Amino acid sequence: MPIPPEGSESRNEMLDPHRREEREAVAMELSGRLAQKGVEIGSDEDPAQLADLLSAVEEFEQAVIAAGGDLMINSPMSADPEDRRFVIPSRRADEPIARYTQRILAAAKEIEDQARG
Repeated sequence: MPIPPEGSESRNEMLDPHRREEREAVAMELSGRLAQKGVEIGSDEDPAQLADLLSAVEEFEQAVIAAGGDLMINSPMSADPEDRRFVIPSRRADEPIARYTQRILAAAKEIEDQARG
């Protein structure tokens, strides 16, 4: 059996048989943290993309707080949010995580820009 190229995921898994389990555990942890913030993600998502998404969500939350918004009142689960701009955008049905992450970052920037006047 040929040895996979250096740096490839299959080679890394050959050298560290627990790598897949570790990646799955990281993905589950990140998915759980995102779910606590009202962002539902499948457990089969790439952990690196989930980490980027979590960073974007946290940046959005910081922008909301800096603009005077309340994350509890303006959560995705709120029936009647105080300000729709302060509710994190929902992921579209077939939207890739990378595109969703970019939409959240754009929404955060829009809140920051509006807060500056």
